[in-house]
Amino acid sequence: MLENMSHKTPILITGGAGFIGSHVVRLFVNSYPEYHIYNLDALTYAGNLENLIDVENAANYTFIKGDITNESFINNLFEKYKFQKVIHLAAESHVDRSIEDPLAFVRTNVIGTMILLNAFNRLWSSNFNNKLFYHVSTDEVYGTLGEDGLFTETTAYDPNSPYSASKASSDHFVRAYGETYGLPYVITNCSNNYGQNQFPEKLIPLFINNIINKKPLPVYGDGNYTRDWLYVKDHAKAIDLVFHNGKQGDTYNIGGFNEWKNIDLVKLLCKQMDFKLNRKVGDSEQLITYVKDRPGHDLRYAIDASKIKNELGWKPSVTFEEGLDKTIDWYLNNKKWLNNVTSGLYQTYYQKQYS
Repeated sequence: MLENMSHKTPILITGGAGFIGSHVVRLFVNSYPEYHIYNLDALTYAGNLENLIDVENAANYTFIKGDITNESFINNLFEKYKFQKVIHLAAESHVDRSIEDPLAFVRTNVIGTMILLNAFNRLWSSNFNNKLFYHVSTDEVYGTLGEDGLFTETTAYDPNSPYSASKASSDHFVRAYGETYGLPYVITNCSNNYGQNQFPEKLIPLFINNIINKKPLPVYGDGNYTRDWLYVKDHAKAIDLVFHNGKQGDTYNIGGFNEWKNIDLVKLLCKQMDFKLNRKVGDSEQLITYVKDRPGHDLRYAIDASKIKNELGWKPSVTFEEGLDKTIDWYLNNKKWLNNVTSGLYQTYYQKQYS
């Protein structure tokens, strides 16, 4: 089959079995038959091929298991498939894990990004025409906000956790390769994503699962940390727009225009879950448990997404309440997926499908 795909543009998406990546892969495979999408994922704990069952047999899709920190493997991959464009989503992304093991975040987020940049630059440096390295990053690189103000594309970097420091470093290397080698790139920095297929270590799916099982809902500190929430399908559409229409060498912030204090979000989630599970109003709120704050916890993130709105016409398709409702329904209707993830059974899918 691969030989017959030579007339299609080869696009590499890294981390495409993860939460955001699976939505991007699905969108590109279904929307662009002129592309052949190569999904590269190491299938660590957050990579789940069950997220992509609906496209795994598509004629313009190929999954490749591999690690972006394996330099010889990545170099051989670029030489073999001649990827003309890259959407780089592979990353370690959980702040708590970064506090426990910061070097793992440096290896993947910094070294892994540099290995990809080197392979891409080595392959195309003599002719970057119609090539693109798209780097997906986070709003956490900007640090923390007070009660007022928004992150813009020109906000100075001020990361406060090992995770955000590793992403800030990778952003700087992408821009450096653009300035030094003329490598064509674009960067997007997004706010907190939520939606279907998210690994249940993150707040919303963790709390959905805990409410289902009547387990405690751990809230850091006083619960007044504020985040901007972005529905994952809206994020995938924004990536599509920036990939095709964004200005090379530029940065776009992608936010949901949805600021919520953690405790208010949790209470809304409890209310919706009580209704959907036919429980007494207030039952789930009793599960809220305040726990010791984590080190370097940023007070508030909020993105000004007016640039991508004004230049590319993007805006969120749902309010947070609507997106949360859709998200809860998906988890309640996909309990097998959730059980496979929480039990670890999802990790056997690769062996069953590809061995």
